[in-house]
Amino acid sequence: MRKPLLMLPLLASAALMLSACSSSSDEADASTKLLVATTVSPITSIASSIGGDRIQVEGIVPEGTNSHTYEPAPQVAELLSKADVIFINGLKLEDPTAELARENMKAGADLIEIGTMTLPESDYIYDFSFPKEEGKPNPHLWTDPLYAIKYAGVIRDELSKRDSENASYYQANYQEFEQQATALADAIRADQKTVPAGNLKLLTYHDAYAYFAKNFGWQVIGAVQPKDFADPTPAEVADLIDQVKSQKVPTIFGSEVFPSKVLEEIGRASGARYEDTLRDDDLPGAPGEAEHSWIGLMKYDYMTMIQGLGGTTNNLAAMNAVPTKADTAVYPQ
Repeated sequence: MRKPLLMLPLLASAALMLSACSSSSDEADASTKLLVATTVSPITSIASSIGGDRIQVEGIVPEGTNSHTYEPAPQVAELLSKADVIFINGLKLEDPTAELARENMKAGADLIEIGTMTLPESDYIYDFSFPKEEGKPNPHLWTDPLYAIKYAGVIRDELSKRDSENASYYQANYQEFEQQATALADAIRADQKTVPAGNLKLLTYHDAYAYFAKNFGWQVIGAVQPKDFADPTPAEVADLIDQVKSQKVPTIFGSEVFPSKVLEEIGRASGARYEDTLRDDDLPGAPGEAEHSWIGLMKYDYMTMIQGLGGTTNNLAAMNAVPTKADTAVYPQ
C-alpha cells in the first residue's frame, strides 16, 4: 500500500537527520582514532593487522621505491607532525625519515624503531650489501616470520599503551597474526625439506633474507647489489659466475621492482635460471586486495624460492594467506 503523500516529507526529514547523525558519528570516530605513520609497506601491513579498525595507518615510503635511498618528500612532514605514533624499521634503514620525524613530531608522539628494539646488537648481521665498516647492519628482519611476530608484539604494546580501552582487541589481533605467521614458518620448514640436498642457496639482487637464512638453515652465497647500489665490478661478476657454477645453484633470484642485467648475465654464463619476480618490501597486488599484505608477500617469495631451488610447495600453497583483518591503510604508490 502506498504511504499517504503527507507522510513523505516527514520520512525524508527523518532520513536526513539519521544520515547527518551517522556522518557526524563517523567523523567523530575517525578523529578519535590513533593516527599511525609507518615507513615500508610490510610494517604498514603488520600495523594494520594489529590495529584493525581502531587506528588509522598511513605509509610513507612509496611501494617500488628503494627504501635504503628514499628521501621523504616535503609533504611527509605534515603527516609526521600529526601522527600519534611513528613506526619505522630502524637499524639505519630510514635515517632521513627518522630525522624529519624528530624535527616535526608533535608533543607526546612517539617514534618507535621496531627493528632496533627487536634485534640485540650482538645479533646484527653484516654482509655483501651491508659491510660492517659502514656501520649499517642488514635491516631486513621482516622477511623472517619469527621476527615479524616480534614486530607485531612491539606494535601491540605501543597501541595498548596509548589506547588501553582497546588493549584486549589489539591482543586478540596479535594472537591471530602470530598464529598465521607461525603457520607460515611451519609451512616453509616443511616445504624446504623437498629441496634437493645442498640446494638451499641464495644468490639475490639484494640481501634481504640474511636473518631468515640464519634461522631456517639456508645459505646466502652472494648479493649483486653492493653497499653503494652500483653494479659490481667485472671481476666480482666473474667470481659470482664461478661460484654459481661450482656450487651448482639451479636458480638465482632478482627483484621485480629492480631488474638486474648483471643477474641476467650471471644466469646466462652459469647456466642457472634467472627468476626476477621476488619482492623485498613491495607487496603483491593492489592496496585492498588480499595478497597485498605482509603474509601475501612472504608466501609468494618463499614459494618462488623453494620451487626455483627444486622443491615443491604443497604446504605453502595450502595455507591461508588472507589477512585476519581488512586492511584500510594508506599505501603510497
